[in-house]
Amino acid sequence: MLRIGDFSRLSRISIRMLRHYDELGLLVPKSTDYYTSYRYYSEEQLLIASRITALKEMGFSLAAISEILKNYNNPKALSEFLTIKRAEVQAQAEEISQRLLLLDTAIMRLRKDDNAMNYNVILKTLPERYVASVRKIIPSYNQEGILWNLLMTETAPDMNLQQVCCGESLAIFHDEGFKENDVDVEIQMPVKGLYKDTENVVFKMVPAVEFASATYKGSYDQITAVNQAVAGWVNDNGYEFNGAMFCIYHVSPAQTNNPDELVTEVCYPVKKK
Repeated sequence: MLRIGDFSRLSRISIRMLRHYDELGLLVPKSTDYYTSYRYYSEEQLLIASRITALKEMGFSLAAISEILKNYNNPKALSEFLTIKRAEVQAQAEEISQRLLLLDTAIMRLRKDDNAMNYNVILKTLPERYVASVRKIIPSYNQEGILWNLLMTETAPDMNLQQVCCGESLAIFHDEGFKENDVDVEIQMPVKGLYKDTENVVFKMVPAVEFASATYKGSYDQITAVNQAVAGWVNDNGYEFNGAMFCIYHVSPAQTNNPDELVTEVCYPVKKK
């Protein structure tokens, strides 16, 4: 029999942790002296201690290790435990790898441009949604209000549109490149319920989209700098553009007359190269 100090040295597990294992019922001493409360372990328990240490190093919690030890001599059950844990660790590794890539690219961008982090770019997914849509050729980008007026005018009288709570109203810019005039713009407002199309308003389901975006507060004069930030992120992180750019209006001109209070999210659909 081994006293706890000797067992600690041989198993390379601290006395404090051995006492904790005892409390959990994970590794209970072979016997405990009634008078002195000294714990005594058998040499055979070194094998159990070794298994516990190995499983901890694989990332298993003590609760999981307790279950695994009950099935340790069942190869099929043990394999299932290990397979599930491997998948979990693989997912964590991929998440960490992505974080490292984001950190590396952010550092690289800062070395190129001290202002690169003024607009933080993140990857998001907009889920499938049912929207009221108006798409028209309008004279210029700053006359987007024409489309919103059409939407409100043609649906306000008797449709009583129910907008989705916290749904994102947005504008999609369909032209391949920047245009000085006659721009192809579509606005979308997520709604719930079913409605009939009007002369200019179309109700439709739109698919989910993955996109890179940067959110900024203030006037639309910042759009060029924001576009540059998103484009740099897309290039540095191994993505490519995959659809028409759009803007989500978190605080729009319909809600404030002060351009400093506007909150806009510039979004570019992307896919991995």
